[in-house]
Amino acid sequence: MKVIITGATGMVGEGVLFECLENRDVEAVLIVGRRHYDMTHPKLKELLVRDFTTLDGFSEQLKGYDACFYCAGISSVGVKEAAYTHATFDTTLAFARTLLQLNPNMVFDFVSGSRTDSSEKGKVMWARVKGKTENALIKLFGKNGYNFRPAIMKGTKGQKNVKTIYKILAPLISPFFPQKTLTHKQVGQAMINTVSKGYPKQILEVNDIEELAKL
Repeated sequence: MKVIITGATGMVGEGVLFECLENRDVEAVLIVGRRHYDMTHPKLKELLVRDFTTLDGFSEQLKGYDACFYCAGISSVGVKEAAYTHATFDTTLAFARTLLQLNPNMVFDFVSGSRTDSSEKGKVMWARVKGKTENALIKLFGKNGYNFRPAIMKGTKGQKNVKTIYKILAPLISPFFPQKTLTHKQVGQAMINTVSKGYPKQILEVNDIEELAKL
């Protein structure tokens, strides 16, 4: 399979990238981002895009892919709802619609988060916006759209973009909440399996991701 990954300069995207490069089922990887990711690999190509909502001129580079693992995103801390909605909902949907036009059978995996609000009506701003994004992606991709809701995550050896706080807290917290803990390797393997094997749910909580990674 040939996959597109966004967010490789972030923690989750980098972990998913590592798993894809190691996996024999993945033939080629295109990382799409705003900043250069410093890595060379026979499977790997990079496309720098300043604005994900404007992909004019990149059609040829984005054709011929089986899946997109959308790991890009921003923290909601200190961000107003309008700005967070633009970065999370508007940008993701614009990117997804363009890819679907170019690759009609594409699988699209979106990294959301534990406690995302599918009703879109709760009091927590980021959870509402993520829920709105999940719902729109399911409507757009149908059975080929998957929303990943990880919680506590452990990095993969060699990752450069794991924040210090996660390096410290994940090993301390995970023994007490094993049912909420995943590795980036598991997340990456589960995403690969959405393409090769599928899954009966469009919203994947921690236990679903763990189960899918084992298939």
